[in-house]
Amino acid sequence: MIFARNAVRIYEVNMMIVFELSMPNKGSWNGKWSQEGQLFVRTRRECDVPKEYWNKSFYHRWDDGWTACVTTTRMSANEARKLERKSKGFCGYDWMIRSIIKYGDIRYER
Repeated sequence: MIFARNAVRIYEVNMMIVFELSMPNKGSWNGKWSQEGQLFVRTRRECDVPKEYWNKSFYHRWDDGWTACVTTTRMSANEARKLERKSKGFCGYDWMIRSIIKYGDIRYER
């Protein structure tokens, strides 16, 4: 197994953090999301995401009743690539990933 040193922490080189987007609460007229059942993931290198944010769920609620959930999962780069190939993007919510990495929660910045 190959390891790389980044600052003080040591990481496995072939590990990734997968961010998966879902909408558990939907404020639509029929209670559904038009993208329900689709896979929305983005990946980041393990060394770019603080360890305390791995394998957790982060939520963001809007005033109109919608709630987004971004779940982080640590997995091998091969597994992550397979998921990313199936992904439909991230619906314009990449700012949530940046917020999680920067603050440890989802904050909307204007």
